[in-house]
Amino acid sequence: MRFTLLTLTSALAALAPLTAAHALDEVTVALAIPPAVHDGAPYAAAEELRFFKDENLSVKTIVFQGAGALLPQVASKRVTIGYPTSEPVISSYFSGKDVLPLRYFYNGVPTNTMEFAVLEESPIKTITDLKNKQIGVGALTWGTIPGGRAALRTAGLTPGKDVDYVAVGALAAGFQALKAGRVDALNFNSSWNDMLEMSGTKIRRVAYPEVFSETAGNGFITHVDNFRDNPDLLARFGRAYTKAQIACQANPEYCVQAFWRANPQAKPADVAPEKALADAATLLSRRLDRVLNKRDGTPRVPGQYDLTSIKAGIQAMADAGEYPSANVPVEDIFSNSLIEQINNFDANAVREKARSAK
Repeated sequence: MRFTLLTLTSALAALAPLTAAHALDEVTVALAIPPAVHDGAPYAAAEELRFFKDENLSVKTIVFQGAGALLPQVASKRVTIGYPTSEPVISSYFSGKDVLPLRYFYNGVPTNTMEFAVLEESPIKTITDLKNKQIGVGALTWGTIPGGRAALRTAGLTPGKDVDYVAVGALAAGFQALKAGRVDALNFNSSWNDMLEMSGTKIRRVAYPEVFSETAGNGFITHVDNFRDNPDLLARFGRAYTKAQIACQANPEYCVQAFWRANPQAKPADVAPEKALADAATLLSRRLDRVLNKRDGTPRVPGQYDLTSIKAGIQAMADAGEYPSANVPVEDIFSNSLIEQINNFDANAVREKARSAK
């Protein structure tokens, strides 16, 4: 009997590492657009620096074509977390019967990064100049389109009547559509327009009206049941992701290389390695500065929602006719209840770890 117990104990001890390895909580994150270096690097850094594993998580991302395709996946619990823009979720509250059972728990883009971009030689200099023009977007299911339409209406234009949206594809496909004259402008985010400029194409940026500058953009969202039943899981994910962003701000070159290691097809093959790395690091740094800092340079609380600004943005959307009213339960859509847990870590230790990473 003693031999049997000893043998059993040894066997269990040998299996313990395997059991622990399989104990990671699986999290699937649905993205509305393919990740590029500026927004995909934190995921790669979180893997390489073990931020996800330190939180006992196994994270994978899946790309869907726009928020319209993504949201049903989260609402049906096929994926754990989504990363859509907020307009489609807010819009669901106006139907009166099909409110999406979702809740945001992390503000991924606390400032509006969307803008219109035209070629430098284009006569278009203001939003009003887009009259009778075609505007390119990645797909007509993109959740950013309502905000763009609101910006156009604020300038006196009527989308679908005197200005049209056209699906041209994301990134390079959209860039080519603009350069070839198939569209007059692109309605992409500022980081994608940074990429277009760095590729050698000179552009002019046309900003949204100021009232739309601080509205909620993309954020992490989950089913209300998951929010209620698994808040610790969500907090652990948000903490690992935040650590990765801070790490990438401290050492953007490392994070770019981590992204390329995870996505070798994304590394430019026709650009000198030094220039490719410098340009990508600049893209990433610009993105993180917009996300982690306010316009005056002071740090934001990562992931936190400014509910007052969100309400003002919703009112502006209603005033532009994009929403039928501003009467939506903002506190039920956006939550800051996990933010303290998410930011409960030593940020300086994360920066030190990142600076030593290669």
